[in-house]
Amino acid sequence: MTREDESTSAGPGSIEVLPILPLRNAVLFPAAVVPINVGRARSVRLVEELMHQEQRLVAVVTQKSPDTEDPTLDDLYEMGTVARIVKVIKLGASNYSVLLQGIARMKLVGMAGEAPYLRGRIQRVNENLSRSPEIERISRELREVARALGEYSPPVPRELVTVAENAAEPGSLADLVALHLPTPPVTPADRQQVLEAEDLEERLRLAHHLARRVHELHRVRKEVHQLVTGEMGRSEREEILRAQLKTIKEELGETDESEEELDQLRERVAKAKLPYEIEKVAKRQLGRLRAMQGHSAEYQVTRTYIEWLADIPWSRSTDDRFDVEAVRRALDEDHFGLDKPKKRIVEYVAVRKLRKDGRGPILCFIGPPGVGKTSLAKSIARAIGRQMVRISLGGVRDEAEIRGHRRTYVGALPGRIVQAMKKAGTINPILILDEVDKMGADVRGDPASALLEVLDPDQNSTFVDHYIDVPYDISHAMFICTANNRETIPAPLLDRMEVIEIAGYTRVEKLHIAKEYIGPKALEEHGLTSERLEWRDDGYSALIESYTREAGVRNLTREIAAVCRAVAVRVASGEDVHEVATAAFVESVMGPPKFLEEGAERAPGVGIVAGLAWTPVGGVILFIEATKFAGKGNISITGQLGNVMKESVAAAFSWVRTHAEHLGIDQELLANSDIHLHVPAGGTPKDGPSAGVAMVTAITSLMTGRPVRSDLAMTGEITLRGIVTPIGGVKEKVLAAHRAGIKHVLLPARNGKDLEDIPQEVRDELRIDLCSKIDEVLAFALLERPAAPSLPPRADDDDPSLEAGR
Repeated sequence: MTREDESTSAGPGSIEVLPILPLRNAVLFPAAVVPINVGRARSVRLVEELMHQEQRLVAVVTQKSPDTEDPTLDDLYEMGTVARIVKVIKLGASNYSVLLQGIARMKLVGMAGEAPYLRGRIQRVNENLSRSPEIERISRELREVARALGEYSPPVPRELVTVAENAAEPGSLADLVALHLPTPPVTPADRQQVLEAEDLEERLRLAHHLARRVHELHRVRKEVHQLVTGEMGRSEREEILRAQLKTIKEELGETDESEEELDQLRERVAKAKLPYEIEKVAKRQLGRLRAMQGHSAEYQVTRTYIEWLADIPWSRSTDDRFDVEAVRRALDEDHFGLDKPKKRIVEYVAVRKLRKDGRGPILCFIGPPGVGKTSLAKSIARAIGRQMVRISLGGVRDEAEIRGHRRTYVGALPGRIVQAMKKAGTINPILILDEVDKMGADVRGDPASALLEVLDPDQNSTFVDHYIDVPYDISHAMFICTANNRETIPAPLLDRMEVIEIAGYTRVEKLHIAKEYIGPKALEEHGLTSERLEWRDDGYSALIESYTREAGVRNLTREIAAVCRAVAVRVASGEDVHEVATAAFVESVMGPPKFLEEGAERAPGVGIVAGLAWTPVGGVILFIEATKFAGKGNISITGQLGNVMKESVAAAFSWVRTHAEHLGIDQELLANSDIHLHVPAGGTPKDGPSAGVAMVTAITSLMTGRPVRSDLAMTGEITLRGIVTPIGGVKEKVLAAHRAGIKHVLLPARNGKDLEDIPQEVRDELRIDLCSKIDEVLAFALLERPAAPSLPPRADDDDPSLEAGR
């Protein structure tokens, strides 16, 4: 390097070539003396070469990114500082501590070389030393802020006040204040802005802005610290004074059990980490409790209230595991079939995983008993790792069961929602609201109306229980409802829920469930092994077809348990039992079959039709019988039919009378006959708009003498024009027909869209025809009128065509 390169006499505007020393997280200002550590290879070579020279000038430039290991021209800021290396201390083999003194601002014009270290062409910047009243004013304000920052030392360096007082020039004042401001909040990028400000007034304003920002930050921190320290100080003083008071009373022998209870309550409240407003309420009640007599009734009420506040979870939560595959696996492990409900549950969990606010629809499983509604919710809780609490709402008639009783009542308690949250111990459990369709209402209120707030995501974050009497956030809980009958759920409540229908199981599905779940579990519960009792498929099928007739598997579970108990008695008596549960063995244990296939029980008959009906416990076969006798053309109805079914009978009878000639019915016979239409099981009320086609078929069969096929069942409503209208509960009704051994089912044509809900195995075993008019129904259902019986010809009669009849 030549002395021309290191010349200090070069004036502003001339180009110099100087070694470049890049800095990672620091900015060097003119007139500043700063120590830095040098450890990078090129920087070490630069220092080792300059440390033996007389004039050691370098161009100090800050890197744009501290992560760059070997910076180039594009990685460095344009503005830097010409500096002199004052002192070099060797710290290690390739590590030096270098003391730099800033001399003047400079601009990096270009690179002059990169080996063995960076060398650049630089141009010094001329400093403007002129002063104006505005510059003087900003300088005074900057010095005042620097003095104020001295109150916050540390973390503000003490040198900041000294350099601010001693800086003679406004430019040096701005540079030195910016240099000594603490990091953070001031960053190297902020200091670089001050360095690049060539205009003196702008430079002062930037430094003043940074100083004000630091001052405001430390002022707020100090106020918060004083506030927290003051609160902690008061709490600590209270604890110390209470401990001393307790010690004095123990020394005097004046210990009081109520004081110990109060101390325990205070500790419980402190450990509960209540929200600020709730903690204020608890402490106020504790203060009232201290002034009461321990034997008073009000004391017990207040103490119980504080215990509830401390025991309810306010912040404790469990970590969710919204793993879609884990949920799908748990559902498949615990349940066979139910593909559509499982699919919807997996979609629900996927949405909850993607939505971080935790909100989602309220699921409501509706279906017959024993189909797995509650166990589906248990599987969800097991898969995502949440606590689960079941709340039974069947028979609830009081609004206070949901919202709680006010504390003025004797024996008041919170409602079931808050009780369930306490039992769960977390703010995000799964709450199963069981049997929401069986709530009642009376003069004490309507619990279904109280549930509207519970199940509304926009309101339940501030749910107020009458007993707790403070807002409680239940929006983090996952609510799952179950019901048997959609019709009895109030419409506003149903509107807040997403309904998932669970219709029931087919015979094949029940067989799989018995083999994979119920059977092995029953053996384990009764202390048996497969060596003692080996189940066969025909044994399970016998129980399914001959001893149970239900949509779910609850009765099937009981019947399997009955067979296991019979074997367990023999094993417990000391008998060496090795039984195989075939159909014959099941019948020997259970007795004669309880159910037979309806198709096997009866032959085609006149005026007898198998209808299909929906009930809250699943679909059922509903027989409709009709008979006639001499009369005046009237019709009588029996079987506890509701108003809707009575209207269906009237519409059916009117259609038959209107189309009597087309059907081949004698008008005189209609006018001189009374018809009695009966639906068996007269002790059971029946109603619903789906029996019209069966009524028409029964009356037409009766009046024409044409028998109805015994392997056929039908459902649908009619109009006076003979149009078959759609109905509900198609899946349940078709499954009921399949269970009963029916081979042919007639459905309204507009219910064709519901066929895809029916399992494929059922559709394969049943013939299902869709009818849009009643004429189509009659064509499928009615057989031809049987011929009159004939007598055999006499032996002496040569005419083979001679017949005698009655």
